[in-house]
Amino acid sequence: MIFGEPIWKVVVDAYIVWIFVYFIFKFLVHNKRMLNLVVSFAFVYVIAYVATRFDLIVSGPVLTYVIEWLPIIFIFIMAPDIRRSLEVLWKSDAKKMSLVMGSEKTKRNIVDAVMALSESKTGALITIEKHNTLDQYAERAVMMHSEVSKELLINVFTPRTPLHDGAVIIRGDQILCAGAYFVLSDNQNFDKTMGSRHRAGLGISEMTDSMTLIVSEETGGISIAIEGIMLKIGNREKLMEYVNMFMK
Repeated sequence: MIFGEPIWKVVVDAYIVWIFVYFIFKFLVHNKRMLNLVVSFAFVYVIAYVATRFDLIVSGPVLTYVIEWLPIIFIFIMAPDIRRSLEVLWKSDAKKMSLVMGSEKTKRNIVDAVMALSESKTGALITIEKHNTLDQYAERAVMMHSEVSKELLINVFTPRTPLHDGAVIIRGDQILCAGAYFVLSDNQNFDKTMGSRHRAGLGISEMTDSMTLIVSEETGGISIAIEGIMLKIGNREKLMEYVNMFMK
C-alpha cells in the first residue's frame, strides 16, 4: 500500500501522468514558436501569482482577469500550429532514429546550384531536412525521389516552369519533392522588403530544425533560414561552411 492505495493503482496512475507530461513536452518542443509563446504565457502566470500573493491593488485584479482568458487567447493564436504539430507529432519522432544527411557530392551540388541561380538572379527555395520530417509538405507537392544534382536544381527553378514557385525538399542525397509550399512567417522583426519566398523559408525554420537556402530573384542575394533566423550569405566559401556544418 502507498498513500493508502494499492501499489498497482499508484503505478498505473504515475505511468499515465508520465505519458501525459511526455506528450505535452514532445508537442511543445516540436514547434519552436509555440514553445516561445508558452514560456511567455508562463511568465504572465508567475507575475499574476506574485501580484495576487502580495495583494497588489491594481495589477492583482487586472492580471487575474487576464489569465482567465489566456487559454482561449493561446488556442486562437496557435490553432494552425497546433494542427500542424499534431499531424507530424509521431512521424518526427520516428525520423530521429534514422537521420540521413547528404554526402560531400550532394553538398557540392547544392552549393554549385545556389551560386549559379544567384548569378542568373533566379529565385529559389531549397530546404534540407534534418530530424523533423517534412512529409506533410512533401505529400502536397510533386514527389521526385531524384539524385541531387546541380543541373536538376537549376532546371526546377527555371522561370515559367510548373515547379519554380515552390520549394525543393532535400532528404539525404535525394530531392524528395519540388513545388512544396510552407506557411509564411509572421515575425514582426522580419525585413519588410523581403518577399514571400524569404518568409516561407523563415517560416519552415521556425517550425522545424531544417535549413533553407533562399535566392532572391530581384537581387540574386543568397540567404539562409535556420532556427528562426535569417542570415545573408556573401560568398561561396561562407555558403559551403554553413552547409557543411548543418549536414555533418
